[in-house]
Amino acid sequence: MGAPPVPITPPEVITQEFRTPTAVRRGVVAGVVGNVLEWYDFALFGFFAREIGAHFFPATDPTASLLAAFGTFAAGFLMRPVGGALFGWVGDRFGRKQALIWSVLAMAFPSFFIGLLPGTETIGFAAPVLLLLFRLMQGLAVGGEYMASAVFLVEGSQPGRRGWMGSWGPLGASAGTLLGSMAGALVNRVLPPEAVMAYGWRIPFLAGLAVGLGGLAIRRHYVERVPHQAPARSPLGEAFRQHWRTMLHLVVLIAGISVGFYTVFVYTATWLEQQIGVPARTALEINSLAMAAHLFVLPAAGWASDRLGRRPVLMFGSGAFALLAYPLMSLMAQGQTGTTPLVAAWLVARTGVTLAPALYLSAAAGLAFIGALLLPGTTRHSLTREFESARFRHT
Repeated sequence: MGAPPVPITPPEVITQEFRTPTAVRRGVVAGVVGNVLEWYDFALFGFFAREIGAHFFPATDPTASLLAAFGTFAAGFLMRPVGGALFGWVGDRFGRKQALIWSVLAMAFPSFFIGLLPGTETIGFAAPVLLLLFRLMQGLAVGGEYMASAVFLVEGSQPGRRGWMGSWGPLGASAGTLLGSMAGALVNRVLPPEAVMAYGWRIPFLAGLAVGLGGLAIRRHYVERVPHQAPARSPLGEAFRQHWRTMLHLVVLIAGISVGFYTVFVYTATWLEQQIGVPARTALEINSLAMAAHLFVLPAAGWASDRLGRRPVLMFGSGAFALLAYPLMSLMAQGQTGTTPLVAAWLVARTGVTLAPALYLSAAAGLAFIGALLLPGTTRHSLTREFESARFRHT
């Protein structure tokens, strides 16, 4: 006899709890607040890469020190898929709320420990090793947070509103990155450069614990009424066996989004300071203004995707990235106020071309444009039909 079918919670059951205005607002708050807090902690590392590099990766060449710091920043991204798989399993087994709570804790404490961690001059080789360990834990947490909140928000939406609801996840991540950028700008405005290098960079990391615990308090009071969904026997293996083409398509699709976000909103502040000579305070203030504008674009794009479809919106965004990255970066290179850290910093150092990150961004955006072009139209698809198909496959 075959194994009994795995019970799956129908989407109509999932969504019914979220259709009143009050329930929708509570769901949005619970889904977004952790993203704000976690991405605040996660992005701080990029904004203080120069200071972190000097303390934990001292070198005679400042570029080598910066590359080592951005390398550790990038290491966190290696754990994001692991975090997504781990906390996805937790969400299926114990509920989305539990996954969101534990991901907040897994981010807050490593960030606090980074703020306390002595440098290489004090504890030697243990300093960069511990820093890398804490960074990997941050990557695990943010991978789980972002994926769990995305599922949480989209599951609670109605057909025709999934783009709008889903946009609140990246809006929270952008708001958290903005908060980190503003914290960096504030530290650089209040303290002289020598003090920022000596100890000032640690202050936002230490404050991250209070920020994280605040998010925990908010989420603990949210009541999740969604029935828990029993996981498949091997959901990750099933994904790779049956959906590898879709996964590959999504990797191509988000290439421009990921490279664009971290080049524009994380590395650019360092690039303006080191390559163009813009003071750190001014660079972070420019970055904060750009991110503030980004917060208005995200829900507008989600709303447009519900009205026009996902494909046209993604094609427009990735096409604009590919065409405008170089000319806009050229304007910034002239010192004008305007608009993936490791690769971008390496390209500048390796090629000697100040605008090399723009070419990198254009190439990634070109891949995303191709992915968007091949994307099927799913704006008006019902999750109920998808559930019925999944239930048939499992039985």
